[in-house]
Amino acid sequence: MTALYGFYVLIWPALTLGVLALIIRAVLRDRRKAKEEQRELV
Repeated sequence: MTALYGFYVLIWPALTLGVLALIIRAVLRDRRKAKEEQRELV
């Protein structure tokens, strides 16, 4: 049971890091596209 609880606690930082990486990738892609079209990101 302790191993299961440990896995549960440790999986959240990994999931958070994955979501953060996904958001950063999307923002960088949008920024690159805006720069190519010579417009503001916002």
